[in-house]
Amino acid sequence: MLALALLLAGGAATGCGGRATTHHKPGTSHEQASGAVGTLLTAIDATGHRLREVPAQGAPEVQLTLRPDSEDGWNLQLAVKNYRFTPDSTGGAALPGAGHAHLELDGRKLARLYGPWFHLPAAQVPEGTHTLTVRLYADDHTAWAVSGKPVEGTAQLTATAPGKPGGHSHGDTPPTGQSPAPEQADRTVTITVRDGKVSPAPARTELRRGERVALRVTSDRADTLHVHGYDKELALPAGQEATLILTADRTGLFEVETHESSLVLTQLLVR
Repeated sequence: MLALALLLAGGAATGCGGRATTHHKPGTSHEQASGAVGTLLTAIDATGHRLREVPAQGAPEVQLTLRPDSEDGWNLQLAVKNYRFTPDSTGGAALPGAGHAHLELDGRKLARLYGPWFHLPAAQVPEGTHTLTVRLYADDHTAWAVSGKPVEGTAQLTATAPGKPGGHSHGDTPPTGQSPAPEQADRTVTITVRDGKVSPAPARTELRRGERVALRVTSDRADTLHVHGYDKELALPAGQEATLILTADRTGLFEVETHESSLVLTQLLVR
């Protein structure tokens, strides 16, 4: 009995398996919650997340490429290897080759990514040359690492002010570095998110196919807006209004929601 008591006490002192964890999602096993994948290091990445070291062979990999969007900003593609995006289990235990990514501009976090494509609006990028970084994370928010370095990919981006060489424009879309003004849209929807509540209350916004709609959103916390069906996203800086303009060229019912807080902002009904 004494030996059993000592064994139980030792187990409680070290946790599940004796390894440190950052999260333990209900429903995960003790083995999963122990962080048994790789080695949890004391080192952290540039944003304060601990590194999870895995062998180079079979480790996750990511490459970042970008190209101008036909309406505004840029479309980013994450080409991953030995890795899959698992948005449904974010906050759970670290599982091999799974998780999400963070997007940074010059070391400043813009968004959390749950898939291989992301739309970066021109309004989010100041004039000049910048470095975009995508870094891969496990579901428990530890950063995948090889040889003590986070698994990440980078790309250079240059935003040019209006009238300067090197800017690009598409039809009535302003050059890189500016977003279309809301008055260029056929319909403007203004939304405020405060203390987890959406104002006005979420409702349907009816559009005719081909109309342009401007989504003007102000959130009291940093988040990401996502338009389902169109795969359009917009970083929402805390306390600042951000605008996404899209052409409703697909018919159907499409939800507009936030990633981090999982709030439905409106529904676009395109006929």
